[in-house]
Amino acid sequence: MRAERIATTNFIKMVKFRFQDLEIWQLAIQIADELFDVADELEKKRLYRFAEQLRAAGMSMSNNIAEGSGSSSNKEFKQFLNVARRSTFENANILILLHKRSLITDESLERFLDQLDHLCRKITNFQGSMK
Repeated sequence: MRAERIATTNFIKMVKFRFQDLEIWQLAIQIADELFDVADELEKKRLYRFAEQLRAAGMSMSNNIAEGSGSSSNKEFKQFLNVARRSTFENANILILLHKRSLITDESLERFLDQLDHLCRKITNFQGSMK
């Protein structure tokens, strides 16, 4: 689907892509943004590999939803959604390891796991709604 141009308050036209209206993408980008904050803290502790892995896994969720939304078929879009869904599990695994190493708190782990579980369920439901 083509991107559409929308007017902003400054009368500058910005492109708006189909995926930006998807609730699953909005949730994924919000979680990824929060994961980037964790990654920033990891870098301060010189844990660069952990930070890099967390950023990549975080971006994978929203990237695959966005990329899939440009597919020419629902079957292809569903394949991208499967990758995005699997990325929620990857993020959960990384966060559990970070918690085990006392790099994130109990509260942070619980909050992130709840968010990731919610996103995973939303992606599954969205896939089910596709023909």
